[in-house]
Amino acid sequence: MWWFIGAMALGIVEVFTLDLTFAMLAGGAIAGGTAALLGAPLWLCIIIACVVAVLLLFALRPYLLKSLRRKGELVETNTAALVGAAARALDIVTETSGRIKVSGEVWSARTEDDAPEILEGTEVTIVAIRGATAIVAPEKGE
Repeated sequence: MWWFIGAMALGIVEVFTLDLTFAMLAGGAIAGGTAALLGAPLWLCIIIACVVAVLLLFALRPYLLKSLRRKGELVETNTAALVGAAARALDIVTETSGRIKVSGEVWSARTEDDAPEILEGTEVTIVAIRGATAIVAPEKGE
């Protein structure tokens, strides 16, 4: 019974995170609980729960996330939400240094490798986030 209570708790956490990670862990708990209902020993139930959770995390979750992004049903947050956003260069942006302002925040920035430098005041588009640095390119009209 504890397996299913754990799965319900993980499901509740999933409702608040919306990341599909805890849903996959809940699937593992359900598999472990099912094995326990069928009379498997505790050690085997734990192994089954872990194997199913890992399989769900690495096989099913990426497919589901890609599908949700393609349909536009997944709202991007954090740094993923900044990719594609417009910004303004506060300094000259080169392959090694620079700063931009996006949505009222100042970010360190750089251009992609072998790209020309971007002058101060130029409108740019964020093409990627690597760590705490935005990788930018000039907007098409610039």
